[in-house]
Amino acid sequence: MISEVDIRAFAAAHADGAPVVDVREPHEYAAGHVPGARLVPLREVRARLAELKDRRTIYVICASGNRSLLAARWMAEAGIDARSVAGGTGAWIRAGGPVARGLRENAA
Repeated sequence: MISEVDIRAFAAAHADGAPVVDVREPHEYAAGHVPGARLVPLREVRARLAELKDRRTIYVICASGNRSLLAARWMAEAGIDARSVAGGTGAWIRAGGPVARGLRENAA
């Protein structure tokens, strides 16, 4: 079973520097994403699993939580400790989380 975390748990992990992978399409990411999130569109996740391995838990986010659940499952099958963010970027924004725009991962 894939772990899913709520926005509060994700916000705490993000504040501690946890890696974040955004699996939306580039235009969605450019319109607004969690600062520091790495863009890896869902269609590329399986091909890029080797570069996603990290010793820490990886938090996977999309728009609402559906694509991130699938991506987190693929990551878990590859031995990556991945958690899907429930509610996705929409929940992050509604909770007042900061939003970066553009295609640069660290854009603010």
